[in-house]
Amino acid sequence: MTGSGGGGRPGAVAALADASAVESAEAVRRREVTARALTEAALARIAERDGELGAFVAVDAELALRAADAVDATIAAGGDPGPLAGVPIGVKELDRCAGFVTTEGSRLRQGDPPATDDSIHIARLRAVGAVPVGMTASPEFGTVAYTRSSAWGVTRNPWDPSRTPGGSSGGSAAAVAAGMVPLATGGDGGGSIRIPASFSGLVGHKVSYGRIPVQGASTSQTAVPGVLATTVADAARHLDVACGPDDRDRTSLPAPGVTYERAIEELSVGGLRVAWSADLGFARVDPEVRVLTEVAASALIADAGLCVVDLTVELGDPTEAWLRAGAIDMWLHMEPGDWPDRAELLVPSVRRGYEQTEGWTLPRYADVLRARTRLEAAVAAIFERVDVLLTPATAVTAFAAEGPPPSAIDGHAVHPAMAVPFTMIANLCWNPAVSVPAGTDSGGLPIGLQIMGPRHRDDIVLRLARIVEQQRPWPRRAPASSSRLEGRGDGPGDGPGDGRRAGRRDGRRDGRPDVVEGAG
Repeated sequence: MTGSGGGGRPGAVAALADASAVESAEAVRRREVTARALTEAALARIAERDGELGAFVAVDAELALRAADAVDATIAAGGDPGPLAGVPIGVKELDRCAGFVTTEGSRLRQGDPPATDDSIHIARLRAVGAVPVGMTASPEFGTVAYTRSSAWGVTRNPWDPSRTPGGSSGGSAAAVAAGMVPLATGGDGGGSIRIPASFSGLVGHKVSYGRIPVQGASTSQTAVPGVLATTVADAARHLDVACGPDDRDRTSLPAPGVTYERAIEELSVGGLRVAWSADLGFARVDPEVRVLTEVAASALIADAGLCVVDLTVELGDPTEAWLRAGAIDMWLHMEPGDWPDRAELLVPSVRRGYEQTEGWTLPRYADVLRARTRLEAAVAAIFERVDVLLTPATAVTAFAAEGPPPSAIDGHAVHPAMAVPFTMIANLCWNPAVSVPAGTDSGGLPIGLQIMGPRHRDDIVLRLARIVEQQRPWPRRAPASSSRLEGRGDGPGDGPGDGRRAGRRDGRRDGRPDVVEGAG
């Protein structure tokens, strides 16, 4: 290693171009490559690839290289920066990251000053050597299952730029699937990590509620931090460094007592009880998605030695309960003087949500809590009989990048959230769940299998995800997409966008309105 500006062993950086976060970090810790060299390579890939995708809304090379140099200085002094040493990461624009504006995908927040500190999540990643290079795109306040905003325009899927990478962590998914960075953060309040993972061929783990602390008020208590990753080991290492209690979050869980990176290789899961449901009793599912995910589920059951329970899952559509549970959370995005004085800056769907909920009463909210309690009881009854519930991660593959979600699935009219009906339950009931690639449809688009476990058993879902990865390995990156992209501009948002990236130092947080076009 040659110091903060050296690249390390010749060819090491090129060899790590498609490396996972774990592989990259270990190369830095072994002094095979410098953090600066990895960061410079990531910045070059962003400059080369992001113009067609719109994954990043802000990139700051100076801040990133300064952080990388600090990692290299620690190593030069004989120290260990940590398990994510030198790993370049994208940060979802809804998360607070020092040096960037927390704009939340909204024109309402543009012009705010840069954050002076990190969220708990980002601080923990930075403390173990991660290098934030920029902020990734989200729809306004993380409200929908595709990534389009009036602030930044449209974010596109590297597998097919005419399609969405999902939402609301779509920028992070596009950045990782395109190989710009090996890891990018997300937030999952109704599927916002698992939906992009399914649409973009990635691993997306929604942790048990409280496993990773979150600072700040939340009444719905559905959203959790996480990452989009290419491997299960990356997701497990991330959780190892991000989990654990924090007194600023009264719901944060004690230390888990397990090492997730070890559990994905060693946890015994043979004999666990499992049920498969293609529709949870209410969803309409694209036939190709149904077939491919059922095949993947059957293979996992055999490979892991799971015991099938003859259980017909009959849940009701959770969309209304989920939307209403988050209605108060959305008001936490409003600063004094924002509503209604600056309402014209909001996209129409978000503005409607505020209009519909500003007159809500406490008795109305009590009805919301009762509905959620009934759902929690129904899901608890399922997990009294099984240890694992397998479903498709989404009902369809990625739809048009500009949206909206499909209005019909398998010949049946559906409301917009029915494109992504499977993810909300884990948020409302606090269960861990992960989406892993299950294959591709006839058009070459990825499809995800969702593995859902009992509360607090993140080790089970990650271990099963690892078995899928071992037995049915998936491509880490999307195939090259530029040849399929002809003359694309940024595309329309929900209003006048003002362009993106180009050396900006803008940045962003997570929420939901009462009216939404999917479980973002």
